[in-house]
Amino acid sequence: MLECCDCSDTWKSMEHIEKYFNVFKADMSACVHDHWKEDDFFGYQYLNGTNPVLIKQCKQIPANFPVTNHMVSGFLESNSLQEEMEKGNIFLVDYQLLEDVPANTINGHTQYIPAPLCLLYKDPHNKLKPIAIQLKQTEDLENPIFLPSDNEEDWLLAKIYVRSADFNYFELVTHLLRTHLMAEVFCMATFRELPSVHLLCKLLTPHMRYTLQINIMARNQLLGPGGIFDKGFSTGGKGKIIVLQKAQASLTYSSLCLPEDITARGLQDIPGYYYRDDGLKLWAAISGFVKGLLHHYYPNDSDVCEDTELQSWIKAIFFEGFQGRIESGIPDSFSTVNDLNKFLTMVLFTCSAQHNAVNNGQFDFCAWMPNACPTLRHPPPTKKGETTRADILESIADISSTVSCLAAVWLLTRPSSDFVKLGCYPEKRFTEKEPTDLISEFQKALDTIDNEIVLRNEGIEPEFTCMCLSLIENSVAI
Repeated sequence: MLECCDCSDTWKSMEHIEKYFNVFKADMSACVHDHWKEDDFFGYQYLNGTNPVLIKQCKQIPANFPVTNHMVSGFLESNSLQEEMEKGNIFLVDYQLLEDVPANTINGHTQYIPAPLCLLYKDPHNKLKPIAIQLKQTEDLENPIFLPSDNEEDWLLAKIYVRSADFNYFELVTHLLRTHLMAEVFCMATFRELPSVHLLCKLLTPHMRYTLQINIMARNQLLGPGGIFDKGFSTGGKGKIIVLQKAQASLTYSSLCLPEDITARGLQDIPGYYYRDDGLKLWAAISGFVKGLLHHYYPNDSDVCEDTELQSWIKAIFFEGFQGRIESGIPDSFSTVNDLNKFLTMVLFTCSAQHNAVNNGQFDFCAWMPNACPTLRHPPPTKKGETTRADILESIADISSTVSCLAAVWLLTRPSSDFVKLGCYPEKRFTEKEPTDLISEFQKALDTIDNEIVLRNEGIEPEFTCMCLSLIENSVAI
């Protein structure tokens, strides 16, 4: 039985945290517990963890991140940072969006939100490892660049601060904004602008099931006053609104389209990026299914142009969901079948495969709190060589924040009792032969992809299961 503690108590040791962690545990969360300190596992999470959409190839070191060849050459096979960048082996993760976000107050204590930059290197064994970390955006003598050669406590604390920034960014931007709130935009436009007999309404309605309900619950229980974010996250309070506003103002259509996003980030060729591999297969299967339906109902581009209900639908998305931001790249009208196909593929992928990819690993990767610290109680260190184990324990989330977060990620990854997997349409909204045949072909294509994923997973450790068909729900329903 767990001993009683004051909710604002500092953890006494990592073993103390384990007493809470061991109440609920899964195979993958146990793996995270065992490997979270390792540099290559830290890098692995940027490819196949909860937030696989932020890392990008680095061709030039940012001016505000003055990493020199002298600092990192010893970690590189060629001893040359420039040469490794030219080879495409250097990657960057930048949390600039978190800069100047006001931090939460938890149990009467001000929290801290780092806005780090992290440089990673793909070594000759195809392991992705961090080689330099800066915890604030501005170059300064009191903002040191941490390196793997620093003392163990310094390097571990720097990685904890990066992982904390990633957890907050992931929950608010990658998960909430880019799946839940996007799905709500598409849902509201569908129900407001399209009659129930319209092709798009019949196609999209199964992918909107429970979306409004789950988002209302999220607003009340997670994001509302006194909710989980206010109780346990450094971006709680005013911070969460500012993060969402900043992220929405910079959200683009191309970043929601997986093939374009992968290319833009230079991640086409990096080995072991299973999120990319599985996601592109699912994107292609969805696109093929949607294309078949559209060519059945819209034989010519002119049919798309003349569909006033369709045009009203995309205008509602552009003006209401994206506030008429031309720079977002979101269309405000459709002129070709291909343009419509791409947009609908993005909608279906966002509401199903993408949500699953970033939702279902939450407990696996975040249950062991030091790997995904929801808040930080000390500001980023300003000097190297002074960090102790006690400093680490005093910096990470207190007991109440940890327990609140653990309960949330456990609940958010429980499958619903009436789960409907991607490609299943029990309400049979389409009755004509060609659309029903297309649905059958879609289901077969998905089954083929699922079999390929299962076979692939037999040869890798850890397995990547977030895009297994048996786990992908048709809609954002949890």
